[in-house]
Amino acid sequence: MVKKIWFALLLVPVGLLLGYDEQQGARDACLEDPLEKITVTVDPEAIQQTIHSFGASDCWTAKFIGSWQDAQKKERIADLLFSMDTLKDGSPRGIGLSLWRFNIGGGSFEQGVASNIKDEWRREECFMNEDGSYRWDKQQGQQWFLQAARKRGVRYTLGFSLTPPVFMTRNGKAYNASGNTQMNIREGMMDAYAGFLAKVAGHFKFDFLSPVNEPQWKWGRADGASQEGTQAVNTEISGLVKAVASKMKGTRTRIVVGEAGQWDYLFGKNEQECGDQINQFFAPAGPAYLGGLPAVAKIISGHSYFTTCPDTVAVRIREQVQAAAARIPSLQVWQTEFGILGNICNQYNGAPRNTGIEYGLYVAKVIHQDLTVANVSSWQWWLAMAPYDYSDALVYINAPSGNIDVPACKSDGVILDSKQLWVMGNFARFVRPGMKRMAVTLSANAGSVLASAYKDTKKMVWVLINPTLQAKTVQLRGSDDQWLDVYTTDRTQNLKRSAARAGEIQLPAQSVVTVTGKGQR
Repeated sequence: MVKKIWFALLLVPVGLLLGYDEQQGARDACLEDPLEKITVTVDPEAIQQTIHSFGASDCWTAKFIGSWQDAQKKERIADLLFSMDTLKDGSPRGIGLSLWRFNIGGGSFEQGVASNIKDEWRREECFMNEDGSYRWDKQQGQQWFLQAARKRGVRYTLGFSLTPPVFMTRNGKAYNASGNTQMNIREGMMDAYAGFLAKVAGHFKFDFLSPVNEPQWKWGRADGASQEGTQAVNTEISGLVKAVASKMKGTRTRIVVGEAGQWDYLFGKNEQECGDQINQFFAPAGPAYLGGLPAVAKIISGHSYFTTCPDTVAVRIREQVQAAAARIPSLQVWQTEFGILGNICNQYNGAPRNTGIEYGLYVAKVIHQDLTVANVSSWQWWLAMAPYDYSDALVYINAPSGNIDVPACKSDGVILDSKQLWVMGNFARFVRPGMKRMAVTLSANAGSVLASAYKDTKKMVWVLINPTLQAKTVQLRGSDDQWLDVYTTDRTQNLKRSAARAGEIQLPAQSVVTVTGKGQR
């Protein structure tokens, strides 16, 4: 989600983000024998976590794009995001997301310019009218993509809310300009807000409902805001969740709490009573305890923003997330929002838009660290599609002219993919719900190469990341297959399928490679 970009950004020398840059690549070339194989050894008995899903959100932009008259273009976007089909050469048609996030709007769109949210793309409709009646024909564009996801077999759906409906808020807006940490909701309206969320979740049969998003951030100023959003303290979140849970008996929807603006709000950090969410919500002695409610999933969620560099910081924070979660039996950790945002270590930046392999490799490393250090079981991207000159989407839309022109994309546009999309597909398309992550050991000559491995009874999957400027050869230990399927994303290829022996896996320079073989019982 678009935040106050200046907040908590870590500025460090170029190259520390990935532990790699072009100078590092030159040093690798001098120090490593290009003919020496890297060995990747899997321990199938050392199970780490069970993978739940990979997802992305429809927020804001789907209301226009999903309402385009050109159905073929919409289907093309849906295929890129959701399809599990293959092309004639066996390469995937899309990245096969297994979870879809649906933004439950607060009504700023109906307010128009009076919403004080300047960009109409960032306003959203609301299903509920002030008199308590519902209009299920609202958010038609988003509903189109929800149905397209389900049609293509996306297993899970999640509804998330950024703000109460505007007629329930203190200031009549979809953002809180007060500067305090309390939720922007009028006194006595919490139960009505809970009823609204439960009603929408039930109507659309969402598997999950996330009632509060990034409660730590200050949303808006006196003269307006960039989007819908509200602050909230932990006790308010707890009260809202309990109210929603009481109205969801007999439904399949489970509530997911957290959506912390960055990882360290899940443990320890508790500025203004908005943090330490693992203990606050799931430790039995926590003041906002929710763990005993059947409607609340045993899941804590957070966002990977502002914690990805340098490597020492990224690893330490994720180790702390994992350690804090491990103290609560059976608690899953979900990473529920990430995109390339702001200035990242003076090497990557949200603006201008960059869809190249360098940015794809950065995303691949963040996914890898979240999966292998924080032990997340679900990993979710922010904007599935966007028309902006910014790097926080998977699929990009240009104006019919081919130029970046946001207003001109409302009714039609040119569809563009990105390396962020395809490297996420190296995980999402092959690491399916229910697979188990296994411990992996790399040989001493691996350098900057990263590896993770997953299995179920039918398939084994390895995801290998080579950020260097030099091609590598990998030997996989732990596979009994003579031939394996290989899917490569690099500067010129997008999940391109080939075949190779376990001892001869080729990792092109600056690539993410997924290898699949038969599973082990």
